[in-house]
Amino acid sequence: MAIHSTAVVDPRAELADDVEVGAYSIIGPNVKIDSGTWIGPHVVVEGHTTIGKDNRIFQFCSMGAIPQDKKYAGEPTRLEIGDRNTIREFCTFNLGTAQDAGVTSVGNDNWIMAYVHLAHDCRVGNNTIFANNASLAGHVTIEDWVILGGFSTVHQFCVVGKHAMLAFTAAVAQDVPPYVMAAGNRAVPAGINSEGLKRRGFTPEAIRNIKNAYKTLYRQGLSYDDAKAAIIAQAADHEELQLFVDFFAKSQRGVIR
Repeated sequence: MAIHSTAVVDPRAELADDVEVGAYSIIGPNVKIDSGTWIGPHVVVEGHTTIGKDNRIFQFCSMGAIPQDKKYAGEPTRLEIGDRNTIREFCTFNLGTAQDAGVTSVGNDNWIMAYVHLAHDCRVGNNTIFANNASLAGHVTIEDWVILGGFSTVHQFCVVGKHAMLAFTAAVAQDVPPYVMAAGNRAVPAGINSEGLKRRGFTPEAIRNIKNAYKTLYRQGLSYDDAKAAIIAQAADHEELQLFVDFFAKSQRGVIR
């Protein structure tokens, strides 16, 4: 274990033997950090926070501070961070609240740039990219492979589906279906994330099917219920459209239109 002489690590914290803690960082008593993780200088990790393996957390980050929620009354809620995440400077990840599941969670292999804010009870999946200053309000779900552009924001309780992409400064106030690009304030659909899908190995046929589903949802003048029914029917023959089916089942705020 390599802990800088100026770092303050509570003796009750649980750190794997090879964890590194940089100068002037503070690690609280209820923190657990797994092997291979590097905590840079001037980082504060507090609260009931669990950090997995091989993460890199850069200077001036705040992990596990209490929620920015007036209802919070000191409950022992949690922050859970998975493995192999890169979290750049000045990020703030808050604990969950008792009004939700009590946990803010981040999965694996995420690339999170500077000044990103994850509010209480957010759920971030795997392989996401958050550009600088992207911010999530409370109770937001960001699914796998989502890209958030710089200064993009997501309203509380929204869901952003797998492989979706938010443009620079997009302000999302309703759910974003999988594969869809969202742009503007308020955010509206702007096509599908076709370039991202190509990079992830989606076949031309699969991308064409996704484009057709997008047209069904947004370009054929159908009601939302009729478009959902049509896409659900299409998904029976096209596996890649199952993500739409799963998304429709859990979307509660309505989709961007």
